[in-house]
Amino acid sequence: MTHDHDLVLRPTEAQTAAALAPPPGRTGGDLVVETLRGLGATTVFGLPGQHALALFDAVGRSDLRLVGLRTENNAAFAADAYGRLTGEAVPLLLSTGPGALMSLPALAEAAAASAPVLAISSQVPSAGLGGGRRGHLHELREQSASFRDVVKSVHIARTPSQIPSVVAEAWESALTAPHGPVWVEIPEDVLRAETVIPQVTGMDASPHELAPRPELTALAAHWLSRAARPVIIAGGGVVRADAAGKLRQLAERLNAPVVTTFGGKGAFPWTHPLSLQSWLEDRHMTDFLEDADVLLVVGSGLGELSSNYHTFFPTGRVVQIEADLGKLESNHPALGIHADARLALQALLETVEPREDEDAPARVRAVLSDVAARLAAQDLTLEQELLTSIRSALPARSPSFWDMTILAYWAWSAFDAKHPNTMHSAQGAGGLGYAFPAALGAALAEPGTPVLAVSGDGGAMYSVAELATAKQYDLDVTWLIVDDGGYGILREYMTDAFDGRTAGTELTRPDFAALAASFGIPAATTTPATLRADLAESLATPGPSVLVLPATLKMFAPTHLG
Repeated sequence: MTHDHDLVLRPTEAQTAAALAPPPGRTGGDLVVETLRGLGATTVFGLPGQHALALFDAVGRSDLRLVGLRTENNAAFAADAYGRLTGEAVPLLLSTGPGALMSLPALAEAAAASAPVLAISSQVPSAGLGGGRRGHLHELREQSASFRDVVKSVHIARTPSQIPSVVAEAWESALTAPHGPVWVEIPEDVLRAETVIPQVTGMDASPHELAPRPELTALAAHWLSRAARPVIIAGGGVVRADAAGKLRQLAERLNAPVVTTFGGKGAFPWTHPLSLQSWLEDRHMTDFLEDADVLLVVGSGLGELSSNYHTFFPTGRVVQIEADLGKLESNHPALGIHADARLALQALLETVEPREDEDAPARVRAVLSDVAARLAAQDLTLEQELLTSIRSALPARSPSFWDMTILAYWAWSAFDAKHPNTMHSAQGAGGLGYAFPAALGAALAEPGTPVLAVSGDGGAMYSVAELATAKQYDLDVTWLIVDDGGYGILREYMTDAFDGRTAGTELTRPDFAALAASFGIPAATTTPATLRADLAESLATPGPSVLVLPATLKMFAPTHLG
């Protein structure tokens, strides 16, 4: 007796093998690309190099968008900004040796700012690894050792079959709180080798949630509910966790004043009755914070800048919520809660009791008035007017990126970011050249939104090559260059510290407007009186533009010295 299912023609073993076989010509580079696509990547940054050509070839045959900048450091800055704005892990593709090492300063900034950059570097062929010293081009004794103390984690693939798991493991690490840059390294021969591994599918690298322990949040809520003078310091962790709304709810329930760190700009509304803004580099604010009987620190390690250069010594109880375990109690004893800011704030909202304090807004106004009076006693009208002009010209939702320059130092304390995750600077690691390439990355992350970059002439010289990138991709970035003929903040520091002497601070620089024009980018020189109108026009015009502001600015007098 014959059944119908006995007549079904089953594929032969050869037919099955043929169906499962990967297309000819797939390489280790394709495994990287397929894994990235499976994890959700759409855009990659980087520069090709000899040992990474197989990786770039695979990218070129894929639907990934490749954004090439002119130096590896600037590509990493762009990836950093893309990651900050999107919250995604952002692939940064690098070649071996000098190309890889060129990214170190930017990866240090990403580490300090908890930006999820996925750096993927080639390595010399496998035969040259492990101290073999075969004399390969770009050979280092141990390339990954240069990155271990900079990035969050290091992941190394030595065979094609290891690539998907290694890339997924790195992706998960980059996006698990605290976010951060990670390093992936794959030898050239592994990237070039043809592979029999089937196409990569079904990738999953979901980040782990970092929830607070309930006994800790219960005690913190008890202290806050019964505090006489609670104050909140909101750091960058609030912004990265998208927790600004929960922060505001908690502050209003407790009637607790809030000051944001420079990395936490925009985490709390600037003009809110409980807003202490960001005046952390001021002794009046330091005294106010020291007077708190319960200080809630969310998403900050209270480092050098956030503690007014370590002159802040709390006198009351401190509760510190921080995703980076190494920052818990690193500067002050505290009830340390190792958790993502959003989850911890939600736990506090569920347990804290409402607190009445009609005097809190008046105390906030008093300390801000003291800060304003201190500034008014100095000749600082120009600097304050420039920030007012920029704020007026810049759309509320537009991101801004600030280099290490005097106007940025002012902006840390005095600029209203309007919204979370819209103001960024290099104050994490403090390197020059961040603003413009980072702004390019932001323009790619948020197309159609004008982006502002602010640099001094010294910092601008680190990034002028990226005018070509801005033109090539027609990115909506306006670059404001404050030209004072040198490293202005270092000039001021040296003048104050060394009896008026300076060394190495004066610079020969180009005609920035003419230089931009040579790339086909609209450029003009502006003045303090015309800055608002000129900047508004540049931001409203699609594509890249440059404004040069010749001006010598001053910092407000420090309060941490002596």
